[in-house]
Amino acid sequence: MSVIDISWSGLLLSLLFVVLAGLSSLVLQLGLHKDIFWGTVRTVSQLFLMGFLLKYIFQLNSAGPVLLVYAVMILFAAQIIRGRVKNKEIPYLAPTIISMFLSYTLVAFIVTAGIIQVEPWYRPSYFLPIGGMIIGNSMNAIALSLERLFGDLRAQRDVVEMYLSLGADYREASGDIFRRAVSAGMIPSINSMMGVGLVFIPGMMSGQILAGADPIIAVKYQIVVMLMLVGSTALGSFLVTLLVRRMCFSASHSLLLGKD
Repeated sequence: MSVIDISWSGLLLSLLFVVLAGLSSLVLQLGLHKDIFWGTVRTVSQLFLMGFLLKYIFQLNSAGPVLLVYAVMILFAAQIIRGRVKNKEIPYLAPTIISMFLSYTLVAFIVTAGIIQVEPWYRPSYFLPIGGMIIGNSMNAIALSLERLFGDLRAQRDVVEMYLSLGADYREASGDIFRRAVSAGMIPSINSMMGVGLVFIPGMMSGQILAGADPIIAVKYQIVVMLMLVGSTALGSFLVTLLVRRMCFSASHSLLLGKD
């Protein structure tokens, strides 16, 4: 079964959904119509740009350029995280990028080389889409974890400082906050596992079925995707929160974050 192409008129017809969302914002005075407009412009332009680039990227035959493209994707994701997390006191961007690259590359390598057994493991048509799914989903997890970490450290500053004054180090003083921050990043991917297949058919599986793949093969891929996302969100949230938490305290274990 071949894939049915979407005509340009059909693509334009899909803009009706955006118009509906914009009108809802105007009627209800939500103030979201500008964001909807620019979000649509960015979605269309960025996806078409990526589509044209992928034609050339998929022809790459060495790991270096593929990993370079992957690193650029992570850099953009880290910038999005920085825009979502409302903190200016702690320079968390660098540890976030390092943690994301190490953990996500490891997970993507295990999936392509060990589970799917792609030859070579860095084949762009497999590594980049799988890596992109990992980055996109785990990016939200890291943003949630960091926002929870900074928020709780500020909200419970007095409690943390009390522990520190009693001789606890930064790990002991912020242990519960650290665990809640990591948990906040993991919960969305775990919740997705609960409803997959019954409540919704995920994008990976839907795409393969629309492309004519055997539904059982699509199911196998989707299972791998769901499990790798849980692992990547857990690993990414843990590493980033671990590194950034240390940066919230000085060498003498005093809290550097101010109150709200």
